[in-house]
Amino acid sequence: TLGVWYRRSDFDGRAREDAAGFVIGNRGYLCGGYRGKDQREKDCWEYNIDNDWWTQCKDMPDDATARNGAAGFAVGSKGYVTTGYTVYKDDDPMHTGGYAYLKDTWEYDPATNEWRQMDDYPGDARINAIAFTIGNYGYVGTGQSKDDKQTKDFYRFDPTAPSGSQWSIVNGFGGQKRTGGLSFIIDNVAYIVGGTNNGQDVTDFWKFDPSTESWTQLRDISDSSDEDYDDDYTITRTNGVAFVIDGAAYLTCGESGSLRSDTWKYYPATDLWENVAKFKGTARTATASFSSGEKGFVVSGKSGTTQFDDIWEFHPNEYDDDEY
Repeated sequence: TLGVWYRRSDFDGRAREDAAGFVIGNRGYLCGGYRGKDQREKDCWEYNIDNDWWTQCKDMPDDATARNGAAGFAVGSKGYVTTGYTVYKDDDPMHTGGYAYLKDTWEYDPATNEWRQMDDYPGDARINAIAFTIGNYGYVGTGQSKDDKQTKDFYRFDPTAPSGSQWSIVNGFGGQKRTGGLSFIIDNVAYIVGGTNNGQDVTDFWKFDPSTESWTQLRDISDSSDEDYDDDYTITRTNGVAFVIDGAAYLTCGESGSLRSDTWKYYPATDLWENVAKFKGTARTATASFSSGEKGFVVSGKSGTTQFDDIWEFHPNEYDDDEY
């Protein structure tokens, strides 16, 4: 089977699920997350992609509550964490069922190891949103807000704009509402895939071109009578991860009825997917990923009530004789 998974240096922090991740240069960052028994984190860790080691960064500040299900992205030399889920505070109007949905946005600067607060996310407070970066802007949308409401709105974030005007709405997404979807970027075009809407797997697949601010629907990711499709398309899932290596996207992990370990490669030129080597760690969901464009990683996640602290790197052009 094409592709080999290699285990790398375990995450130095506590095992967790639902953490936010972003990449700046050859460094991956993992922030926050949930580690069971109602315990949430606000720490931040840096992974050296080239040399395979972890360094603890400064925690998010006191005003930034510990959270899971947050969205993470990077613009230029700085990283951002926004939205998420936390224990309910008595004075927080966004609470539901003892918990609070969040919309505050925080900037991390690796050069100074400092955090600062940015404008709040302008849509509903939410968890499990999709986040991506193209050029000088971050984009955050979809997810689940108060009262289990799935959403489909998107907003663009400009970190250089004056306070009070850093977010602007991005119209035109015609896809289904979803929570737990994922995204990847190829040639400055964003692709939106996966997630659930009211408990059902979402099968529509979209791309967004920021140069024209246009959304285009691609082929569905479900089984199809089209002869060009693989006979066993099983790409649908929630809380999976995707990363890009050498201009191709790879999607793995997540859940759809059961935990998933199958891995799929996407070719934008043909709009087709190919099944490649299974993820070799324990099947899991609510994981995070890093991609430098040349390397792709999966880190953390959960299976049932067990959280993970292992990290795996995928080599797409090798063959695994032991693939199972």
